[in-house]
Amino acid sequence: MATDRVFSGIGSDRTLIERIWTVIIGFEMGSGFKNNTRCGFGSHSGFIYRIERKALLDFKQSLTDPSGRFSSWVGEECCQWNGLTCNNLTGNVIKLDLQNPFQIDEAGHQESALRGKISSSLIYLEHLEYLDLSLNDFDGSQIPDFIGSFRSLNYLNLSHASFSGIIPPHLGNISSLHFLDLHAFSDSDHLLNAKDLHWLTGLSSLEYLDLGGIDLSSVVNWLEVVNMLPSLLELRLQDCNLQNFPHSLPFVNFTSLSVIDLSRNCFNSPMPAWLFNLTSLEEILFSSSNLIGPLPNTFTNLISLQHLDLSNQFLEGLLPSSLGNLWKLKSLRLSANNLTGNVIEFVDSLSGNNSLEVLDLTQNKFHGELPVSLGNLTSLRSFVLRQNMFWGSLPESIGRLSSLEELSMFGNPTNGSIPESIGLLSKLTVMNFGQTLWKGTISERHFLNLSRLENLEISSTFLKKSLNFNVDSKWNPPFKLKSIILAHIQAGPLFPEWVQTQNDLTRLFLNDIGISSTLPDGFWSWCSQNIDDLDLAHNQIRGTLPRSLHFQYAANVYLISNQFKGPLPMWTNLRRLYLWGNSFSGQIPENISEIMPKLRDLDLSENCLTGGIPPSIVNMRYLNTLVLSFNQLSGQLPKNWNQLRRLQVLDVSNNNLSGTIPGSIGFLHSVQLLSFSSNKFSGKIPLSMKNCTELWNLDLSDNRLSGSIPAWIGNITSLLILHLRSNFFSSKIPTQLCHLLNLHVLDLADNNLSGQIPQCLGNLSGMISDVPSELVHQYQGRVTIVAKGRELEYSSTLSLVKIIDLSANNLTGKVPEEITSLLRLGTLNLSMNHLTGRIPPMIGSLRWLETLDLSKNQLSGTIPSSISMISSLNHFNLSYNNLAGRIPLGNQLQTLNDPSIYEGNPGLCGDPLKRKCPDDNISSETSEEDNDENEIFDTLWFYVGLASGFIVGFWAVCGSLLLNKSWRLKYFKFIEEKKEKACVSIAVTLAHWKGRMKSIRNRDTQATFSIT
Repeated sequence: MATDRVFSGIGSDRTLIERIWTVIIGFEMGSGFKNNTRCGFGSHSGFIYRIERKALLDFKQSLTDPSGRFSSWVGEECCQWNGLTCNNLTGNVIKLDLQNPFQIDEAGHQESALRGKISSSLIYLEHLEYLDLSLNDFDGSQIPDFIGSFRSLNYLNLSHASFSGIIPPHLGNISSLHFLDLHAFSDSDHLLNAKDLHWLTGLSSLEYLDLGGIDLSSVVNWLEVVNMLPSLLELRLQDCNLQNFPHSLPFVNFTSLSVIDLSRNCFNSPMPAWLFNLTSLEEILFSSSNLIGPLPNTFTNLISLQHLDLSNQFLEGLLPSSLGNLWKLKSLRLSANNLTGNVIEFVDSLSGNNSLEVLDLTQNKFHGELPVSLGNLTSLRSFVLRQNMFWGSLPESIGRLSSLEELSMFGNPTNGSIPESIGLLSKLTVMNFGQTLWKGTISERHFLNLSRLENLEISSTFLKKSLNFNVDSKWNPPFKLKSIILAHIQAGPLFPEWVQTQNDLTRLFLNDIGISSTLPDGFWSWCSQNIDDLDLAHNQIRGTLPRSLHFQYAANVYLISNQFKGPLPMWTNLRRLYLWGNSFSGQIPENISEIMPKLRDLDLSENCLTGGIPPSIVNMRYLNTLVLSFNQLSGQLPKNWNQLRRLQVLDVSNNNLSGTIPGSIGFLHSVQLLSFSSNKFSGKIPLSMKNCTELWNLDLSDNRLSGSIPAWIGNITSLLILHLRSNFFSSKIPTQLCHLLNLHVLDLADNNLSGQIPQCLGNLSGMISDVPSELVHQYQGRVTIVAKGRELEYSSTLSLVKIIDLSANNLTGKVPEEITSLLRLGTLNLSMNHLTGRIPPMIGSLRWLETLDLSKNQLSGTIPSSISMISSLNHFNLSYNNLAGRIPLGNQLQTLNDPSIYEGNPGLCGDPLKRKCPDDNISSETSEEDNDENEIFDTLWFYVGLASGFIVGFWAVCGSLLLNKSWRLKYFKFIEEKKEKACVSIAVTLAHWKGRMKSIRNRDTQATFSIT
């Protein structure tokens, strides 16, 4: 520009310089400076033109600086300002670095971020070579076009700075650019995008390109464009919604590429062939990009490869042997795929690799026993095999992995032993043997040299404790743990007092490990000073708890299913308190909201609590879960629930509560489970509850509620479970319930409902689908359901039940044919109503049905033969109807041979009833007739055979008689004697045969008459 041209021709004449500078300022900025002092003149770092100083001050003015990062931007010495670097010779600003000093995940990030929009005054910093405005907040503004005019710029970092809109193609004018980072927040409200990347071809010197998080879904030719950057060393396009991943390229131009990161895209294609021509590649990072198919066996070409991440894909098949030839490989991550095979050969092939530090095969289908050659991978720092099918024991050679820091076998059926040599791994910090099947004993020798161990998890998948954690309760371990999880193994009966030596411990889980003692003295004092996550559930720990205690860190406490007794502990600074399944007694303190104001979850169920629910409990506005079920609480519910806006679970079932349901329950807009069952509530369901639109479980069963079932329930479309049995509801079943398309349990039994069963119940598509996965592991309460002929209590599996129970009402009309479309229905109980008509012929379509009870109605007609197709049926009752005809046979019905399930139907016949069907006699006579005919034919064939044998024998004997006279005389005498006996026998047999033929003809005639 003009300033450069002036100074290049003037030399060192300072007076002339100052005169010309005054003219330039007047023309280019229109600013009237009162003096001609040069900013930075005379300093060691040279000087900077006033035009640049004015530009910087305007830039500062356009931004908000909450942390005072611009506090040094005062005075004339611009080159002394923080974030600026000037050219030592010319004094021009060449570097502007205002990167937020705090990273995104650090506490001070938001507080120190610059905010606002970038002033266009920066355009006057025309000698700028380095610009970094990353990690700030420019509030969704666009990247300024003028940045493309910085022709000297070689470093540009605008990452994570909340820009939005289209990337300006003007950036392609910065031909000197070596480094470009525009990485954006992909989950932010402000999204950067690009429709075309052709502008990148102008950046022929570019070595580093990061467009991560930018929406490039519209860019089809991204690979062709990137291939035209011959100097490119690092390419990072993670999380860009890329979908096109060409398998081949006509030629590969970016052969200098050392890092390629295409993680979190949507390719849905196999690994491309061109990738294996990039012999300079050191890192391939493709995690979560929907790659499919087998791994190619061409990795041998990638001789420089150090890091390979193909985790979370759809890759399948065996591991290629060529992976074992990558001698420089440091990390191999293949987790969350469908890779299979025995890893013995693969581990053997890696055994010569002295570089491998990370091996992660988590969540695949690998199997087999780990080989001895594992001990040859002496550089391994992280060895993670979670959730595969490895079995057997760990090899003794594991002790040779002297560099190992992380070892995880979580979720494998490892049914062998853990060798003592594991105690030699002196650098180990993480040992995770959770949810395994280890056998044998773990002793103190297993931890002999594990002085750096910080996280220890050992647990079994089965309740049978096959692993014995055999260390002295007063052991002095060599490590200082931060987390310990022991579950479903045998470590009792004494409480492991050694855990109190672990002063860095924050998580202590000792779940179901056979402790049956009391807790040691001082345990709760130590615990309150150190632990923020305590789980002692499912033991038999005895004793009382301190009434008051203050936890230094906001803590979660799980003391479920033990033998604690006495008054409830009222501890301060808790987030979650789970005490169910103990013997706590007394009342819930009236001031509970003052003692535990920030409590999120409170579960006091299955204890011996008495008294009422304190009104102050509704002031605990952080509560997410409140469970008080299975106690002896009485009185009424508190009136004002409007402060518990975060409450998601409210369960007060199985108490002696009475009164009406307060209308303020309708303020619980976030509530997902409401269970008031097995109490003495009366009145109607309050209208305000229609505002509880997030409900998926509503259980008001076994109370004294009355009125009609509200039609507005049909608007709570999230409902999966509607349990209203054993009340006094009347009127019709509202057809609006058919709008509950996610419903899995519809239980309206034992009420006074009348009218017909709505045909639209066949629209309940939830009866043929799975429960949403996010609900399976949530608190589901405990519900008593009549199924399989008896009362069953469901808790953790409640969401998997599919049931329609309308029994014990006054329903009339027919059984809707439409119900037979609910193919995965498990229980259908319509008994004890006044239903008429026929059983739907297609009832056999309900192949998953385990319970079918239509007893005590007025159904007529025959039992459909399709019912024999229900192979899962184990409770079946059609008694006391007007059914007639033969009982179908076949499949599961053959095992349901109790006659009582058909009694009260005079017209039914056949097995298992003793009453024969009319055609049973005809079938019997026909069978006897067939037997008679068979006997006649047998007799005839006997004589035919006899005659044939006689002829053969005759000629055999006659030949002998012709040759011997004495034989001839004796033979004829013998024949004469036998002739008379034979004639008599034949005559008697023929007479008997004629009599039988006559009898058969008579029966045929009678049968014809009978059928006619």
